[in-house]
Amino acid sequence: MTIAAGIDIGTSAVKTAIFRVEGGEETPLVLRTDRMLRRNPRTVAEEAYTVALAGAGLEPGAIDYLATTGEGEVLEIRRGHFYTMTTHARGARFLMPQAEAVLDVGALHARAIHMDGRAKVLQYRMTSQCASGSGQFLENIARYLGVTLEDVGTLSQSAEKPTKISGICAVLAETDVINLVSQGISAGNILRGIHESMAGRYLRLLKSAGAKGVVAITGGLSRDVGLVAAMNALSAEQKLDLNIAAPADAVMAGAIGAALWGAYRHEILLRRGVA
Repeated sequence: MTIAAGIDIGTSAVKTAIFRVEGGEETPLVLRTDRMLRRNPRTVAEEAYTVALAGAGLEPGAIDYLATTGEGEVLEIRRGHFYTMTTHARGARFLMPQAEAVLDVGALHARAIHMDGRAKVLQYRMTSQCASGSGQFLENIARYLGVTLEDVGTLSQSAEKPTKISGICAVLAETDVINLVSQGISAGNILRGIHESMAGRYLRLLKSAGAKGVVAITGGLSRDVGLVAAMNALSAEQKLDLNIAAPADAVMAGAIGAALWGAYRHEILLRRGVA
């Protein structure tokens, strides 16, 4: 039996996962998310890990392998570190075994990952930081419109006449939104237009990465039902071989992947007699 933990430090939150791996069974013991709220990432991660251990009824010494991902290299307590694309692929495969690709949408970037049946990354593509297709951009728009992020998806799906939004960069898109608000355009129609613009960008990203079949959305925007709906609608319109869905606990994919790859690495080291 192996007990492994994964910590994913992102731009706005820390995700922590603890797994028991035994006889081919991968069992989550703890999955938790802690918002950064302008605090020191290392402090948030260390506190979250302590709480996660307590939740699992474990002492630090019971963890065979602690792996990090994202910005987790700042943690000195880690034993290993994995690239984000690698951990999201593995985490998505655990959460949605039929997934053939992953779209990881975080606060600053979006990554399209094409993987094989073992969650090995075959190809990936990533947006630039200035792109108007990130979680931070959508959070800024929601704040300007006076709505919560939790309501964005529902409002978008209620749109009757979506408005066209610039997909070139965040600055131009935000200018478009300001102009549309001044014209009395509803928040729902504006948000649907934003989702359609983001959907176009993400589908191009997935196509360039060679993605096909079932695509699992991970990261912070995986909870946005309006974005998922816009992507599937545009994919059907373009007759693409893509079925896009957000699995439960999709925001935890990075931490889950880190824990599971950590467990695998620990078992390899055991076989080599160096664990």
